[in-house]
Amino acid sequence: MGMMRKVAMGVGGLGALVVVGGGGFYAWAVSAAQAKIDVIYDVHRADFPIPFPLTETELGALRAERLASAPPPTDPKAPPPDPLAGVDLDALATERAAARGKHLVESLYPCGECHGADFGGGVMVDDDMIGHILGPNLTPGKGSRTLTYTAADWDRMVRHGVKPDNKGSPMPSKDFFATSDRELSDIVTYIRSLPNVDKEVPTWTFGPLGNVLMATGKIEISAAVHPTKHRIDHVIEPPAATPDATYGKHIAQTCTGCHRANFAGGPIAGGPPDWPPAANITPTGLAGWTYEDFLRALREGKGKTGAPLREPMASMPKFAKNMTDTELQAMWAYIQTLPPAPTGS
Repeated sequence: MGMMRKVAMGVGGLGALVVVGGGGFYAWAVSAAQAKIDVIYDVHRADFPIPFPLTETELGALRAERLASAPPPTDPKAPPPDPLAGVDLDALATERAAARGKHLVESLYPCGECHGADFGGGVMVDDDMIGHILGPNLTPGKGSRTLTYTAADWDRMVRHGVKPDNKGSPMPSKDFFATSDRELSDIVTYIRSLPNVDKEVPTWTFGPLGNVLMATGKIEISAAVHPTKHRIDHVIEPPAATPDATYGKHIAQTCTGCHRANFAGGPIAGGPPDWPPAANITPTGLAGWTYEDFLRALREGKGKTGAPLREPMASMPKFAKNMTDTELQAMWAYIQTLPPAPTGS
């Protein structure tokens, strides 16, 4: 699935190596690329708690659990004590949210692919010709770019690819637009629970070829790809985690970065030249596939014939191993509902 995709400022379709010829053309490319980088985006102002408080269902279950384990009352006529008295509900909400967030980043949201295994900073692209685009430090340590982030800042960056200064960033936000408020809150709660990493990560810069690619539209800032969505509010809660197409559609949205919005696959926009086209995972491309074939592809990185899959799908097993059976069944259920589509359409 496309969820393995980093912000690949790749070199697909590069007749653009005219970098070395025509100084006038290159001067134009630098100027045009910078103009795209400096675009100001008008994004809605989302707000949500970090972490989400315990739900009434969770509180009810906690009351029942504590009442069941409480000793019998010494005075049957006295009003029963509040079973939640003395319980730090905020701490419990944080603990549960962090656990949910940990699961998300280890299975469905590959944040560590760009921000590093410790979230202290990682490498997206590090090439003198294309550019130096590094995932920033997200931990609470020195050098973090998110220490003062509000919920609105996290929303704009993760789901819209827009920085606090209203300009675009390398964040592949189009993959994460469907993330619910609760899921984003859970991820942030988890990240904030991690050990501090004191690390300064340089801001991103384009090299000569990167400027040409940006100027000529071969690569795009994610915020520019779906500008009409910047005013759309997000769902607060994800669908119920059940093995059906509704939940499957929700969690499969992180695959659209490679497999496209209609899941018909084709060349991966912005991907490195050694990446093959993304597979068509509509019924056109998966004709004859069974659920067991699907599981093998995700959990073992092998196609229907048993042949190893190439990147980026070759990296999928390290995430799929952490997906629940319900998540995998739901994703497969959703794929079965997709209309057939020609590859690359």
